[in-house]
Amino acid sequence: MACAAPLACGHLFGMDEPPLSCSAARGFSEIGKASWYGPDFDGLTTASGETFDMTGYTAAHRRLPFGTRILVTNLDNNRSVELVVNDRGPFVPGRVVDVSRRAAEVLEFTTEGLAPVRIKAIKTC
Repeated sequence: MACAAPLACGHLFGMDEPPLSCSAARGFSEIGKASWYGPDFDGLTTASGETFDMTGYTAAHRRLPFGTRILVTNLDNNRSVELVVNDRGPFVPGRVVDVSRRAAEVLEFTTEGLAPVRIKAIKTC
């Protein structure tokens, strides 16, 4: 589950690490589980202040700066999509990124709900 609220949300979910600086985010890479979020959050305000659009190419990450462009690759099928971090999350142990429903469709894991992924920061602030 992602934040989709007008505040940082971290302390609400026991996440005390601050976001990475722009320089620390350069070259960032991570492997883990991705989940997706959609209808329940569509139209709500994200932690960055933007309105969440489940048909957009966006993602929630706990530490990457807002505006960071990431390449997310589904390790089960090698499909990739470029997304922009505009929210905080996921707040479920073992998950590293929440992607929009549209991104999950491109990555082909809407039915499964979860997928093993690699995240690479390709452009930071």
